[in-house]
Amino acid sequence: MEALKALHKLPCMLSHPDEHDCPQHSAKPAISLIPCYLTCLTKLLAGPETEVDISVRKNGQDVMATCLRHHSKGYGEDHLDAVVEFIKGGMEHEERCIRLAAGRALVELVGLYLGIGRGASRRIDSVFDHVILLDAKRDAIRETTLISLGLIGRLQDADILGRVIGRLLLQLGGSNMLLKGVAYCQILSLAKHHNKTPYLLLSPYLSSLAPMIVSSLVLQPNLLTETCRFLSLSPSDFLSVTLSHTLPRLFATCNAEALRKLSAEVKQPVSNLFLNESPHILAHIFSLSGSAETEKSLNFITRTLNEATNGSTKIGIQNVVKSCLIPLLGLLIISMGDESKLVAENAAAAITKVERSLTALSGVPKKRATQHLGNFLKDYTLGIITNLSDVLQDVQGRKNEATKRSVLRGFALLIREVGPPINTVAPQIMATLQTTVNVPPLSEVALRTWYDFLVTLDVQDLGPHVGPTTATLVHVWPLLSAQSREIAKKCTTYIASDVVKSLGDYVDEIADLSSISDLSDCANKVLAFRLRRSARELLDRILDRCSSDNVTVVRQALEELRTFMTAQQEGFIRELASGDVFDPMVGEVMRSLLSIACRDGEGVDLIRPLAFDCIGIIGAVDPDRFDLPADDPHMVVLNNFMDESEAMQFAVHLIENGLVGAFRSTSDIKYQSHLAFAIQELLKFCKFTSDLISNGTPVSNKVRNRWNQLPKHVLETVTPLLQAKFAVQRPSATVNVLHPIYHGQSTYREWIQTWCTHLVSRANGRLANAIFGVFRAVLRNRDVGIAHQLLPHLVLNILISGDDEDTRNIQLEIAAVLQDQLDPASTSSSDKKLLSSQVIFLLMDHLNKWIRRVRQEISTRRNETKRSRQSLSLDDLDMQLTRVDSILANIDQDLIAKAAFQCRSFARALMNFEKQILLLRERGASQETLEAYYEKLHEIYAHLDEPDGMEGISTFITFPSIEHQIRQHENTGKWTSAQSCWELRVQQSPDELQNHLGLLRCLRNLGHYDSLRTHIQGVVVRYPRLEPALVGFKIEGLLMNNDWDNVQGAVSSVQVDIWESAMARLLLAMRSKDDSSFAGALSSARLLFGSEISAAGEWGYRRAYDSVLKLHLVHDIEMIHHAITINNDTASGESKLSSLFQKLNSRLESTLPTFRTREPILSMHRTTFSLNQSSSMLFKHAIGQSWLESSKIARKAGHWQTAYSAVLQAQESKAPFSFVQMVKLSKASGDPLRALYDLEHALKGLKEKRANEAIDLEVNNIDELKRLEAKAKLLRVRWMRDSDRYDTNVVANELSNLARSLRGMESAHFHSGHFQDNCYKALGPMDKKDRGLKMAVFIIRAYASAIKAGNKYTFQTIPRLITLWLDIGEDSQMSQTEQFGTMNSEVHAAVQQIPVYKWLNAFPQIISRVDHKNKRSYDILANLISVVLQEYPRQTLWQFVAVVKSTKAKRERRGRDILDKLKNSSQNSGTRVPALVEQAEQMATELLNLCDMPIKDDNLKTFSLSKYCPALARLAPSEMIIPLQESMTPSLPPTSSSSNTHQPFPSDAPTIAKLFDEVEVMKSLARPRKITIEGSDGQIYMFLGKPKDDLRKDARLMDFNSMINKLLRSNSDSRRRRLHIRTYSVVTLNEECGFIQWVPNTMPIRPILVKYYQARGVDPYSREMGNVFSKIKELNDKDAVELYQQKISAIFPPLFHEWFLDTFPEPTAWLSSRLSYGRTAAVMSMVGFILGLGDRHLENILLDVMSGDAVHVDFNCLFEKGKTLETPERVPFRLTPNIVDALGVTGVEGTFRKCCEITFQLLRDNKDSLMSVLDAFIHDPLVEWEDEKRKLVRERANRSDRNAVKDSVDLRKLAKNALQPIERKLKGMYSKEAKRNDRRDKEITTSNLVQMLIEEATDKRNLAKMYPGWAPWH
Repeated sequence: MEALKALHKLPCMLSHPDEHDCPQHSAKPAISLIPCYLTCLTKLLAGPETEVDISVRKNGQDVMATCLRHHSKGYGEDHLDAVVEFIKGGMEHEERCIRLAAGRALVELVGLYLGIGRGASRRIDSVFDHVILLDAKRDAIRETTLISLGLIGRLQDADILGRVIGRLLLQLGGSNMLLKGVAYCQILSLAKHHNKTPYLLLSPYLSSLAPMIVSSLVLQPNLLTETCRFLSLSPSDFLSVTLSHTLPRLFATCNAEALRKLSAEVKQPVSNLFLNESPHILAHIFSLSGSAETEKSLNFITRTLNEATNGSTKIGIQNVVKSCLIPLLGLLIISMGDESKLVAENAAAAITKVERSLTALSGVPKKRATQHLGNFLKDYTLGIITNLSDVLQDVQGRKNEATKRSVLRGFALLIREVGPPINTVAPQIMATLQTTVNVPPLSEVALRTWYDFLVTLDVQDLGPHVGPTTATLVHVWPLLSAQSREIAKKCTTYIASDVVKSLGDYVDEIADLSSISDLSDCANKVLAFRLRRSARELLDRILDRCSSDNVTVVRQALEELRTFMTAQQEGFIRELASGDVFDPMVGEVMRSLLSIACRDGEGVDLIRPLAFDCIGIIGAVDPDRFDLPADDPHMVVLNNFMDESEAMQFAVHLIENGLVGAFRSTSDIKYQSHLAFAIQELLKFCKFTSDLISNGTPVSNKVRNRWNQLPKHVLETVTPLLQAKFAVQRPSATVNVLHPIYHGQSTYREWIQTWCTHLVSRANGRLANAIFGVFRAVLRNRDVGIAHQLLPHLVLNILISGDDEDTRNIQLEIAAVLQDQLDPASTSSSDKKLLSSQVIFLLMDHLNKWIRRVRQEISTRRNETKRSRQSLSLDDLDMQLTRVDSILANIDQDLIAKAAFQCRSFARALMNFEKQILLLRERGASQETLEAYYEKLHEIYAHLDEPDGMEGISTFITFPSIEHQIRQHENTGKWTSAQSCWELRVQQSPDELQNHLGLLRCLRNLGHYDSLRTHIQGVVVRYPRLEPALVGFKIEGLLMNNDWDNVQGAVSSVQVDIWESAMARLLLAMRSKDDSSFAGALSSARLLFGSEISAAGEWGYRRAYDSVLKLHLVHDIEMIHHAITINNDTASGESKLSSLFQKLNSRLESTLPTFRTREPILSMHRTTFSLNQSSSMLFKHAIGQSWLESSKIARKAGHWQTAYSAVLQAQESKAPFSFVQMVKLSKASGDPLRALYDLEHALKGLKEKRANEAIDLEVNNIDELKRLEAKAKLLRVRWMRDSDRYDTNVVANELSNLARSLRGMESAHFHSGHFQDNCYKALGPMDKKDRGLKMAVFIIRAYASAIKAGNKYTFQTIPRLITLWLDIGEDSQMSQTEQFGTMNSEVHAAVQQIPVYKWLNAFPQIISRVDHKNKRSYDILANLISVVLQEYPRQTLWQFVAVVKSTKAKRERRGRDILDKLKNSSQNSGTRVPALVEQAEQMATELLNLCDMPIKDDNLKTFSLSKYCPALARLAPSEMIIPLQESMTPSLPPTSSSSNTHQPFPSDAPTIAKLFDEVEVMKSLARPRKITIEGSDGQIYMFLGKPKDDLRKDARLMDFNSMINKLLRSNSDSRRRRLHIRTYSVVTLNEECGFIQWVPNTMPIRPILVKYYQARGVDPYSREMGNVFSKIKELNDKDAVELYQQKISAIFPPLFHEWFLDTFPEPTAWLSSRLSYGRTAAVMSMVGFILGLGDRHLENILLDVMSGDAVHVDFNCLFEKGKTLETPERVPFRLTPNIVDALGVTGVEGTFRKCCEITFQLLRDNKDSLMSVLDAFIHDPLVEWEDEKRKLVRERANRSDRNAVKDSVDLRKLAKNALQPIERKLKGMYSKEAKRNDRRDKEITTSNLVQMLIEEATDKRNLAKMYPGWAPWH
């Protein structure tokens, strides 16, 4: 006994000598105990019974238990078998205590087996089979065995627990009550130990327990009863729940008796039981190891089923298998993935058996059949994948992780078996893998399967998956285990190393792997195979991936975009968002980010925060300086699904723009299956078959072309579905719904799904039903995107062809939604109301678009043909149009207007209220009645942020209310005036919250934070209840005043985060230097501000601009925090801070240039800087500079007091040169002399101060100080010049000295040269030849220096330099002087040194001087032309061919010499220049031949290009670009830079790919001919060749208009209004003919008006009208007006506004088009007035039917020529009643007037630049001036005094005389009286001049006297 005690203690002493109790799970040293202990125990227990008593034997078993618990080394089979025998002997002992001790030893043995791992299962099986003696004859042994089993069940192993429970449950069916009780207690004990209910304890093992229980129904019926009692279930419920587990075993064993009893219990026939569970039953039977057993079971099944049919139907096994083939194969595939090799092998054999059962190839050897396994499974892959995915997603009931791992392993086996054809189900596999790899217990198996999938695919099929694969791997990498990472690396290596060479363009879709160190080799290999990309190309590829439907790809792309914009290419991004017009890429980036921010569906919570972050990084970029790319995927079905081709186009549209995106983005396999079915059916509808991708049956070209037009990502998705066999369950019957549906649904989703599903059942027409019918299952999903897309098309179809009841129901639905918006008692949620109203308004827009398209179609068809067949079609369209139009008209317009206003659909509200105003005006309503509507319009315009509209409508309101004035002031930025109004409201209602909020808003926007704080304190004291609503302003005031203690308290009182509290938390975290809190506050702030962007929609950038500005601020703070951290941690901190300030300034410059936008940014910068002043003196300096910037923007906004306060703050911060802003403020306030005096005084003081004080180099950058001082000095000299109080020599010397000292400053050189230039122009002819020459040298040198230094004044300097130099060169006397030689040298040097692109804007002027007289000047000029041609041949050759083809010999000769030298130059030998020159000459020659070709047949409408001009036809394709205006207009760099790398022309300008054979001949006298060109971009372009027409005037005017467009884009006011002139390309081939770019989508105004008047029965022109105008011509103005009004005006009431309502019926398009019309009309009115443009009859003014733009054509009547006509033109521009009518309710007020004022002021401010463009008219005189010269010569020759003939007529003087009135107008000098002395004219202010012009243009006296052909009544 003592020896046993020693043996008992020994293991513990060896393993854990320091611990008293034996720990169960402590680390074990490597000790081999079993051999030794077996020997000892065998000998100790081998003695006589007297020595080895019961106690000794019991202790012996306990010692063995201790030994097993501590054994950790050596697991020989012999020793373990001996241990088993030792324990078994103890368990069979007569003594109970020994049996129990042996049982405890057995528990340790099983635990040891589990610890071994390898071979454990086999050993444990042996224990359960041979040691656990439940079949012993003695009940005593069975009792202790049951207790031992209970102990074993406590081990932490699920498999062991299942075995234990099974054996314990079997005892419940026995008759021995003792054993039943012991077993029952043990099971309860196990449930308690594992902390589970009885059911939860058993449920994981029901698959094995249930068959055992049910199989015992015959022999042990009590087992079921006792088990159900234990589980608290009824037997029938238990049996029903476990049928899938029990039936397979029963049918496999052919247990008919048990099946009958089971059938009786669940009350179902056996045949039904089988059919309901056939997949599980057959899977089990086919998996039986022997073919005989399988055959026997299958026969039993068929016999059972046939018995059920009573012989009426013969059922074979094939029928049975086919009925459940897919789920059967799914179960077998899962079994193939089982960890058990035997189970997997049986499953593989089972599939072979299944194949044989279907093909009846029972005699085929198993091995041969197995080789065809992949071929067999291939046809069912899609169904199997769907089935397996359902298992993974617990669609078929919750599955444990082991089962799901088996599923994934089954996936892998299926992939390997099927091989490369698995690509047909690649989207489903990818969706499954991307879902499961994120689940840690499944990730390793999922990655192994993923690798199998990648290597199985053919390389050519792999490409589409490398992006999502690598993006997912990068995303999940941090979550992966070490082993999983190895597999992930294996996947990545395969892509990046093994197949990267074969991926082609897909290499660019591989995610950035460089962030993971383990994948650095892969990243480098990918980079090695990628072509070297420019920053632009890299960004473009990132944006491509941002548009992916795959959320993981998008997330990874956004991560890369963030890195790109902040670390890799930050400078590039800032360069894109700089200048007057941003790079189009800015719009692409913002469009992509907004689209992501507004995405719905799965995974958006992962990508939206990243999108918000990236929006903040790019910043609140000025919306007026870039355009969001238009991308409207909307389609209108014109012919109501009666045209099969159009219906197919619609089906393709649905696939491309709806279904594919949803299919690729969802991870819901069931929904994906429904989408796949819809795609599959629509592919069939479009006649897309697998023959498209194989060499099968030929496919028609029409079908193939339609297929080839699908985008790449769409083809990748739908190609596998060409052979798909998806099916969905059809609804059994149509469900009756109660109308309106809206009131019966609680949510928006339920409403739109229900309504859309109902409408699908009501769709009318074969094609419509074929298309919409496939969406029934899709519409039932939680994603409503498809329903939203289908609804408008369904409604339109039903309205056109449905019955009256359906129409009434739709009208009821629309009315219900709209009325709910206005119902104060509505119970609908705000989301339901808003979203539903948006759907209704979009629906109405769709109907209106259809109406518009149908009207256009009817008009087009009627103009084309009168054939009867089409007339019937037109009648049908007319009927449909009338029906839909009347339905829309029957909707209450007042209801629409009010609901639209309530739902913030302001354009719609505006449209409907304006209609009501027009109706009231027609009825003669009182002013009081109208003013209520005017006030509503004013409010709507305020919401639309249209201050011009507000200003216009205000002119109609006699007594504006306070609310009206507040809206007006706030919207126009007059915050001081608004403050006064709010103060009045506060006095009237001091307890009204809105009044205080309005006042505080004014104080904040004025920057008066002290006043803001004071006001809040007073309000809170008097009205404490208002404090929560004021907390935002309170926090902002505290922040701006750095009151951090109170900020903390205020923030803590905020219940729901607002933007002020979010910013405060961010700054508080930064102040506390808590990086964790700062990161959390950053994330919260972005989500808060970003949610407002998501709500605004992807096209709502302007609407969400304030929120974007907040994200901009958040990123600024993050940048500052990062820079401060670096500054504190590194020695390079100072340079980092300097870089930070530059970046912040650059970001600020890219924002909207308003005080309201920029002041919050500057204020937040100052607040943030103030937190860290101790870090660096640079922060204090930055605060001072920020105050100066605030002063500057406040001054420009007219906030004088705010600007003054900011300057004082800057001075307090010791900001250098703060006095400059102070003096500018003085000048702006109206005291220029005081400002000049203060500036001079400050500069003197600065000089003295610098002499006495040292400069702090830490704070002040020497170069920056010099730059600021230079700017101040230049400002002083300019003010000296403007004051007229200083001698010109003094000013000239000052400017000259500045220019010499500031060689790199463009403005110094320009102003110096410009001042001298003005002095030069004032000299007389003799003085110009004397001292003027020296001045000219100085001017040319100064302008050349300015051109080299920057780009700001290029438009003024280069044209003037050219003019001055060449004009002097043409003077025979001046050109011989030494000074002119100096000029030549200066210009020659400039040509060599100035970047070539800077000469481009003056190139027309340069080539107009090609016939220059002076040889030396011409040589320089020719060299300049050659340099420009050589650098930019594609564009400039089009301009130069007019010289080569000139009718003037000298110009033609010199032009050819230049081109010949260019072709023969050695510099161009290796370039495309010679070839391009050759092509240009050939193209010009043949185009001239086309123009000059005589057309004798007056009826000829078209001719063949290849027949009549074959040489021209052969020139295509050509490397020559198509001479489009946008391709030919050069641009300058966005910054003042002289960089030679700037590309002035678009890099993707289309070239000539094809010349269409058909040439159209116009009807006019000269028979112009229209050619059609296909560009390399696939677009179609048209040009009109005009013979015998000098187009140089048109070309120069386009240059002039292009210049104006650039000026309009450079001004913030004009930019905001999108002011522009529609230009088109003009190619002059010589002085007599050329080509004009055809302006597409336009039509003249005249036929529009004629059509509308004819519809009212008004004749457009009658003989009576002709008689009236003949009388008017003889009458005085007063009588003429009276007659005109009675006989003409009364007949033609204005109605032009109706065209906009009809053409743009959707409200947003209507408003946009009307604004575009008003703005373009205003701009062209002012430009036309300046140029003296006449002949503006309504055939010369076109309207763009897509945008509403007014487009002017035919510029023959220029330079006041209209005033010299037989009937002189008396108006400055056309502003007739209809032109005014189209401007809307406000007429000329508002938009038109404001745009006129802005345009004219801009023209006046840039008169020098504009006149320089017109200079080319002088040196390339027009044909008409040559005619004028000949006329003058003839007049002089006919005079009696023959000596007069000797006087020459200077052609250029004629041109100069024509331009003089333009210059006078640009100075604001104008009078209505034509005979008034010009010298007496004074400059008129812009607003007064615009008023004069409007009065003159609308004056009835002038209109009445206009030529009748001009149609003044229109």
